[in-house]
Amino acid sequence: MTSLDHPRLSGLGRNPAAPQEVLVRLAAHRAGRHGIALRRGRLEDAVVEALLEHGDDVSTVGLHGDRISPGMRRRIAAHPDPAIRDAHTDFVRSMVEREVTIGIDALEEAYGRPRTALAGAPSPGLRAAVARAWHDRPLAVQVELLADPDPRVRAAATEQPQPGVPPEWRERCLADPATRVNVARRVPLTLRQFTQLMQATQSEKEAEKVRQSLAGNPHLSAEMVARLLDVDDPCVRIALAQSRHVDARTRDRLYALVEAERADGSIEAEVALSWSFAEPGWLREAPLDEQLTYLDCRHTVFRRVLASCRGLPDEAWRRLDNDPELAVRRAAARRPDTPPEVLEALVRAHGDVFHIRPLLVDHPRFPRHTLRTFVDEPNPNVRYLALQDPELPVPALQRLAAAEAFLRSGVARHPNIPDVLLEQLLSDPDPKVADDAAANSVLRPSRMYRILSAAGL
Repeated sequence: MTSLDHPRLSGLGRNPAAPQEVLVRLAAHRAGRHGIALRRGRLEDAVVEALLEHGDDVSTVGLHGDRISPGMRRRIAAHPDPAIRDAHTDFVRSMVEREVTIGIDALEEAYGRPRTALAGAPSPGLRAAVARAWHDRPLAVQVELLADPDPRVRAAATEQPQPGVPPEWRERCLADPATRVNVARRVPLTLRQFTQLMQATQSEKEAEKVRQSLAGNPHLSAEMVARLLDVDDPCVRIALAQSRHVDARTRDRLYALVEAERADGSIEAEVALSWSFAEPGWLREAPLDEQLTYLDCRHTVFRRVLASCRGLPDEAWRRLDNDPELAVRRAAARRPDTPPEVLEALVRAHGDVFHIRPLLVDHPRFPRHTLRTFVDEPNPNVRYLALQDPELPVPALQRLAAAEAFLRSGVARHPNIPDVLLEQLLSDPDPKVADDAAANSVLRPSRMYRILSAAGL
């Protein structure tokens, strides 16, 4: 967390090259403790001791597990202040009470029992937390959770695709209001089960959720899809439009209906069209001849999924590389044999997407030697990619350091930054830039100590 008032201290706290003495002194300041909390790897005992001396329950929440030595775990377990002693345990338990998903390892540590025992704990809230966190649980444990007397536990046990619902439990789960919506979304259904779900006595809100789940079920038959076509719900219509059982004319009609609703101001239609994660994943397993029929599909999601397929002919890739939609072109560029010139042109024109890994500039066929030329591009998001070159020349770094704050932050993190430029960014008016500069491992220890002295540490 960047400290707005003391960004150099928070940045220094997460600097991987900071000596132990620096961290010990930082522990006396709140901003320093925030930075230390973001460090990776195990903290040395002396640093933990300093955090215990100067910190509180907030700064000691992260002092647990492999992050600290066994000796320090015993030290914290015997701490006279219960707020310190139980900081991590109290945090985990508060997450359980709020039904916030938290890792199974954290649950085991906080409650001091193995996951097999926690799955049968007296507290239904804890059993539900285990169901949400233990994704690779054995079938026997899953069956126990599906049979749990508390509906919250049964619902949690069916939230994720894995470990799934055994065939012999599907009927019971489909009849259970706590699990019906989750299970109807994923399991193969008989026509009788489908009909029962459509006719089940329930509130209109519950019925709406069931219909939406059914519409997104990838195992529906053509007859089931046909029986949903008249449902007046944008989410249902878009899900059905992506079904393999819908012809092009029907698909166009469904999209047109929802697009008209969106034009009239419907929030539900906007969500269905723009915020849904549903996609026709079945297209990836379709025969090549069928896949190629979607090259001209007017609906972007089909072309985007097609672009994620493998084994398409060269002409198909040429068309996808020149698709009018950027999302399709980016998906196509992730194939293993994308031509270098296609990758460079795409990134040079539109930048990269940093929340999708690996980056396109990390593609094995991307011409990395061209990265430094991106410094001259007018789009700042494209110029930022020049920083992916770890040997970017100093003049290029200086040019980027005179630009927008996010570019200055990138320069502040760069491994080739010279001392003079790093010093300049340590005093940057944007706290994030100064924080990143202080966190750069090339920062000299002598400069670290001057930062501490200036803060009175």
